[in-house]
Amino acid sequence: MLLEFLLNGSKRSLDVEAGRTLLEVLREDLGLTGTKYGCGEGDCRACTVLIAGEPRPSCQLRIASVKGLEVRTIEGLAAGGELDPVQRAFIAAGAMQCGYCVPGMILAAVSLLEKNPKPGDDDIVEALNGNLCRCCGYVNVLKAVRIAAGASERREKP
Repeated sequence: MLLEFLLNGSKRSLDVEAGRTLLEVLREDLGLTGTKYGCGEGDCRACTVLIAGEPRPSCQLRIASVKGLEVRTIEGLAAGGELDPVQRAFIAAGAMQCGYCVPGMILAAVSLLEKNPKPGDDDIVEALNGNLCRCCGYVNVLKAVRIAAGASERREKP
């Protein structure tokens, strides 16, 4: 099937099998390996991408479901060689150990901050609920989102 959608701000047109997952197409066909395969069931959120601004597990989405929609991956956050403020905040807070789960967490945080630029801790916890990490603990993740919420230079989404 011929599929058109917006990927990280650019219009894409792909000839793909409709039954494949978005995760497979991103990683295997488009070389966007920042989106990680975790559990394969959508429970760990390592594969999170933003679909029309909402965090979604790409391992559970058939590629046909994004027809005509906006998809943002971790690769779409940095602009002009500059990391997004949320990415910088995760680095500053030490919110990553191995980094495997971090892209999904960052995208969930970006979605939250686009809707609520000054979230409280309960808002942050709710927005990142389901994003699992086996090595960093969640204290520094919470700290990172707090730092990002205080970043005055939050740029507009692409």
